[in-house]
Amino acid sequence: MIINIISSSRYKVERKKIKNRIEEIIIKKIGVVFSCLNLIFVGKRKMKALAAKYKNENTALPVLTFYYQEKDTGEIFICYPQMILLAAEKNKTVDYILNFLLEHAIQNLIQQKSSNNE
Repeated sequence: MIINIISSSRYKVERKKIKNRIEEIIIKKIGVVFSCLNLIFVGKRKMKALAAKYKNENTALPVLTFYYQEKDTGEIFICYPQMILLAAEKNKTVDYILNFLLEHAIQNLIQQKSSNNE
């Protein structure tokens, strides 16, 4: 499985740590594999535009997922500023919130994948 992490230089992410966490969630906990998984960190404006276009919501969501059946590819968009705000609101570390969002997103991808295969 190929894991791509795409992020602006303004968002500090530990790519190796995140890749290891994604592999741990997908392979060890869930057992479902995608041919490719893209994790994209975006800002509030980009996330708000994505949410408006695909979810008809006028807000910057913390996370959005898309599954592309023809390529068995999943995409996870995480709004970096929203992740930081969530960590502050819930009095948790940013790593804790990132792990929570990753697990939530991967579960959503698996649901999308299984509903497309039915």
